[in-house]
Amino acid sequence: MSLRLSAAVGALAAAAAFCVPAFAQTSIEPPAQPPAQALPQPAAPPPATAAPRDAPYPGVIRLAVDATDLAHAVFRAHETIPVAGPGPLTLLYPQWLPGNHSPTGPIDKLAGLSVSAGGRPLAWVRDPVDVYAFHLDVPPGVQAVDVDLQFLSPVSAREGRVVMTTEMLRVQWNTVALYPAGYFSRDVLVQASVTVPEGFTAATALQTVAHEGATTFALPEGGAGAGDLRAVSRGGATTLFAPTTFETLVDSPVLAGRWFRSFDLDPGGPARVTLDVVADKPGDLTATAAQLAAHRALVQQAYRLYGSRHYDHYDFLLALSDRLGGIGLEHHRSSEDGVGPGYFTDWDARSADRDLLPHEFTHSWNGKFRRPADLWTPSFNVPMRGSLLWVYEGQTEYWGLVLAARSGLLSKVQARDAIAETAATYEHRVGRSWRPLLDTTNDPVVAMRRPLSWLSWQRSEDYYREGQLIWLDVDTLIRRESGGRRSLDDVARAFFGVDSGSWVAETYTLEDLVGVLNRVQPYDWAGFLKARVEGRGPGAPLDGLTRGGYRLTYADAPTDYSRAADAARHVTDLSFSIGVIVGKDGALADVLWDGPAFKAGLREGVQIIAVNGDAYGPDGLKEAIRAAKGATAPVELLVREGDRFRTVRIDYHDGLRYPRLERLAGVEAPLLDEILEPRR
Repeated sequence: MSLRLSAAVGALAAAAAFCVPAFAQTSIEPPAQPPAQALPQPAAPPPATAAPRDAPYPGVIRLAVDATDLAHAVFRAHETIPVAGPGPLTLLYPQWLPGNHSPTGPIDKLAGLSVSAGGRPLAWVRDPVDVYAFHLDVPPGVQAVDVDLQFLSPVSAREGRVVMTTEMLRVQWNTVALYPAGYFSRDVLVQASVTVPEGFTAATALQTVAHEGATTFALPEGGAGAGDLRAVSRGGATTLFAPTTFETLVDSPVLAGRWFRSFDLDPGGPARVTLDVVADKPGDLTATAAQLAAHRALVQQAYRLYGSRHYDHYDFLLALSDRLGGIGLEHHRSSEDGVGPGYFTDWDARSADRDLLPHEFTHSWNGKFRRPADLWTPSFNVPMRGSLLWVYEGQTEYWGLVLAARSGLLSKVQARDAIAETAATYEHRVGRSWRPLLDTTNDPVVAMRRPLSWLSWQRSEDYYREGQLIWLDVDTLIRRESGGRRSLDDVARAFFGVDSGSWVAETYTLEDLVGVLNRVQPYDWAGFLKARVEGRGPGAPLDGLTRGGYRLTYADAPTDYSRAADAARHVTDLSFSIGVIVGKDGALADVLWDGPAFKAGLREGVQIIAVNGDAYGPDGLKEAIRAAKGATAPVELLVREGDRFRTVRIDYHDGLRYPRLERLAGVEAPLLDEILEPRR
């Protein structure tokens, strides 16, 4: 500092010191205040809904569902609910749904609610805080109340998942029933019945009971058990089910359709496993012997993996439709599965669909029988917590792909190509830099599966597919550390395969899982898993891929698996080149955060009109990207945003890039290939 500057600073300091006392002594009058008055205070909240207790509910609820109104897609339900005596009664509509991991019970579709006793109407009032709770007073002398309601199911995807068309329907019991508060759902007994339209055939994991006017039964092809009263029945009459708990009822949906076939996947096996299929058209139900053999091999490969089963029979409830909403939802003794109509008839082009059934079947062991302790709740109106969804869903995603390959539902090449897609996706998931995988387990509640504008930055339920990469990492590490003597198969059998035949859910903690991992192969598994689920990027967790004998690379042409996946989704996926996914109408379905298209000012929803002066087409866009490789001219797009048109120039010159796996040099027998081999 110069002397002149020092002197100036000193003078300023002296002036400041001189001014402070004068300022401190200055009198400042407070602002005028209005006359004293009470400040607002919060209103007292209403009494909390009674917490569930583990005690039997008195009596058996009778629930009758009429699912015949195809014209309006309306389900009508009547319940008779026994009561212990007069006084307050709270009835709940299920809110927190297993498999959804979120408070997504579709209460906005509930309508026409009325309550009566002995033919006289009873007033009800919705709780002003807990909108899934309905309060009423039971008069003296009443033994039961009658409840009528309607479920106005979505008629378009804009309103939610479509569950009723003129050709098929799904009865999801949580949508058509109320149950009493104050009890565990396993302590509430229900005897349900359903009426489906004339000409429909219905299937469910529930057991039926013989009664006057009972329906006839359609036994599965490939094997039939004498006296089997499993609920596969013809429509036009009412099917009555055996009494069961409300917990089991909600866990046992019904699939019904006009065009129906049922295949026995384990003829002569210890427990009946059936593939119950409905379709938009009868021709879509044609399955070849080889296709059925792969589905039957799935059952055997699952048994060899887990060494157990936790059901007396299991039903894949598969809908082949482009009208009914697609779904993959696990249940203990069944699964709700929905894919496009070409599942059998366009087999080669539908490979991306074929790990769905292995995934949902695995959930019978991982998710339904063994369940994270903070995901198990005593009723459907107690909040769930999903901290271990990267085990529940992530390991299931891993085994779903592995079992698809081991059974022949996917070839080994297709399975590797699927892993390449996942690896590339998470290599480009830039949101990993700020949001750890563990936090995405909150996404079922945070986002509730609503569309996201910037998926690669916000992240979504990444515990599924990034979890798959983590469990590949674990599997290959166990194999390496044990010299090939042990694998994740041993963990699956030791952890999920216990207590064969038991239907009772067994909860677990992370410490329980780490304990089994250490018994199979000692290692710092707690630290290993913590680093992967709590860490941040950049880059995907690809150590398992490398240890498995492969590396992620890119080529200028898609794999057959990628091509099939794009066709099934009706998109053109250019995520790994210019950073966009384009819908069939040219609208951008996704834009990679900080990718070339992002930097050019594009976002989701913008529509491509022209490419380099020519009308937009998927092939034309690909050719423009190919031609720009190594050149200097950008890819020029004419785009439309609402009523506004503009030209966008994407400065990208690396050509088309599609992910695939390349075997590492010098690796003769890759571990990944060994993992995908069927078990004998």
